[in-house]
Amino acid sequence: MKKFLLLLLIIIFAVLLTGCLPDIGIEQQESPAGFFLGIWHGWIAPVSLVVSIFKSSVTIFESNNTGFWYGFGFYIAIIGGFGGISLVRKKRSHRNKDRDRDRDRDRD
Repeated sequence: MKKFLLLLLIIIFAVLLTGCLPDIGIEQQESPAGFFLGIWHGWIAPVSLVVSIFKSSVTIFESNNTGFWYGFGFYIAIIGGFGGISLVRKKRSHRNKDRDRDRDRDRD
């Protein structure tokens, strides 16, 4: 039962997510995509890429946008993702350094 509910949840999430892809549906010239839609489209860019292979009306980057701010939000989301990519490398703990030093010493 848990597997079925998980599968159902994934299918519902995928359907809802694809409804927010860039260039699906009628373009609204009076309200172009701005900074926050740029962030959203950056987050769902991998999904947009896969869908765009099968559906030519879907693109990764919204063509009707505000310019710099949309692009800035898009690239911030691409670089940052959901926090999975860190631009600053974490320092290794002292325990790991000691372990590596001991391992190197044992090899000699």
